[in-house]
Amino acid sequence: MKLLYSFLLAFVTVGTLPAFAQSDWDDPFPPHRIADHLYYVGSKGLASYLITTTNGHILINSSFERTVPIIRTNIEALGFKFTDIKILLTSHAHSDHASGHALVKKLTGARVEVMEGDAQVIANGGKGQYLYTNDNAWKPCVVDRVLKDGDSVTLGAAQLTARLTPGHTRGCTTWLMRSTDGGKAFNVVIVGSPNVNPGYALITNRDYPEIADDYTKTFRLLKSFPCDIFLGAHGSYYGMEAKYARLQKNPKTNPFIDREGYHAYVDDRAKAFREALRKQ
Repeated sequence: MKLLYSFLLAFVTVGTLPAFAQSDWDDPFPPHRIADHLYYVGSKGLASYLITTTNGHILINSSFERTVPIIRTNIEALGFKFTDIKILLTSHAHSDHASGHALVKKLTGARVEVMEGDAQVIANGGKGQYLYTNDNAWKPCVVDRVLKDGDSVTLGAAQLTARLTPGHTRGCTTWLMRSTDGGKAFNVVIVGSPNVNPGYALITNRDYPEIADDYTKTFRLLKSFPCDIFLGAHGSYYGMEAKYARLQKNPKTNPFIDREGYHAYVDDRAKAFREALRKQ
């Protein structure tokens, strides 16, 4: 498993710079079940997750406005109604995860709930984010609830905990939840992003002075989370394509249960952060 992740991480971007790796961001990918009431509904390169309940559904990440149709098609292919989305969440306020928010809200009427630090960025359509403000404007979206670290998001039987894991953005959010599979309960961690993007200033950053301290706090938190099912804002974080292929070969197993892979990923990203800090 460690060898697999070493291979995968060699190709994982250290961030979500808009010009990077867009070749698969618009590509459809088969929607699939991860665990009970938890599904992958994103594109090949941009992860979106659907949590289903009898009271409606929760969507994590709208991605781009242009990729919202992929999400909708995937949700409907699974047999659910796109218009039953009641709550819209995000991993962090970069355009590849949140610029479709206004469209999803318009089409579904979903409540938009965003972590403090990112809420104003989404409300302002990208204005106020570090580094990408001028290049990454999108349609402003009304934020119905501003979340704080540790807040719960509940709908029907579903409950998610929002953990503030800043650095990548000020309000970068890692989502924690419990899910079952085969009658067993598992801890799910959906990583917001621990990556240091190209161009990020970790030392003497006038726009985001506390960025290095925030990353340090984030890695301490990520290492503390109990994780059975490892997911993230991009499928590449957790080897989604390879795991989906394994699922197709043996549907009776759950390749997304990957405790070792989670810790290997966090350790690798922490090492990359320390190296970037050292170089600066």
